[in-house]
Amino acid sequence: MFPAIRLRRTRQSDWSRRLVSERALGVNDLVWSIVVSDRADPVEPVAAMPGVERLSLAALAKAAKEAQSLGIPAIALFPHIDPSKKDDQGSEAINPDGLIPQAIKTIKDAAPDVGVICDVALDPFTTHGHDGLLDDDYVANDGTVERLIEQALIQAEAGCDVVAPSDMMDGRIGAIREALEADGHHNTMILSYAAKYASGFYGPYREAIGSAAALKGDKKTYQMDPANRLEALREVELDIEEGADMVMVKPGLPYLDIVSLLAENYDIPVFAFQVSGEYAMIEAAAANGWIDGDRVMLESLMSFKRAGASGIITYFAKRAARLLNA
Repeated sequence: MFPAIRLRRTRQSDWSRRLVSERALGVNDLVWSIVVSDRADPVEPVAAMPGVERLSLAALAKAAKEAQSLGIPAIALFPHIDPSKKDDQGSEAINPDGLIPQAIKTIKDAAPDVGVICDVALDPFTTHGHDGLLDDDYVANDGTVERLIEQALIQAEAGCDVVAPSDMMDGRIGAIREALEADGHHNTMILSYAAKYASGFYGPYREAIGSAAALKGDKKTYQMDPANRLEALREVELDIEEGADMVMVKPGLPYLDIVSLLAENYDIPVFAFQVSGEYAMIEAAAANGWIDGDRVMLESLMSFKRAGASGIITYFAKRAARLLNA
């Protein structure tokens, strides 16, 4: 009891705080989320995400070199394509000469030691903005899975290290794993968006990839209900059984309890996605002088580690890496 026990003793000096720290945030925890564009402009600012830009392939090569020099392990790619290339089937997603296959090659040529993680979903490629194929107004599960298999195989063939299905269709992890094995891509990893919630935090991202105006309705019939916690355990268990190498919780900060729940219950790497809305809130508050942007950014990243995340996909990766390397 006090005064024999004074918890502030270990907090009084920088060296002692560092010595007893329970978690450490490092560059190795970061995945840089990048939107790549097929437009000619080298960079194109995203209005809803100050500091984030859509990158051309040439600018992506430069970013990949930056990631390698900073020690960032991997880049997560998301496409912004010309609306004229979109259709209701998301056909451009399975174009072997499309933007994402070109982007994979660009990164591998520029920075061979940087891993490439590719989103597997149709929403950046469809005129309706949904992650799958529509049957009337309902996203058809099994037909979508067949298209996702094609998309994942094209990405793997282009040199993608990790395919990351974010669509939330039932059975897609097992189907993609089986197809990768049959096609000889034995070492291609699967990062499953196992617990992806129907969230309001995705708005700025949809602007970034150009699907905001196109989206018809919502995604509540396939993304998880924000009220549900135990359902995440079922989703993850199924994906592990089907062959996922890693699992994802998305969004991040509002779902730290889910990150913790999964990390405590499964011996598999659990990733968190600090999504566009989280990024935008921090940046907006910092721009108004209400918070110290860098401090809050690093604190938010640390919260994922404290909850048990193995890694964090974030738009802050480059900025955080520079601070952590200083």
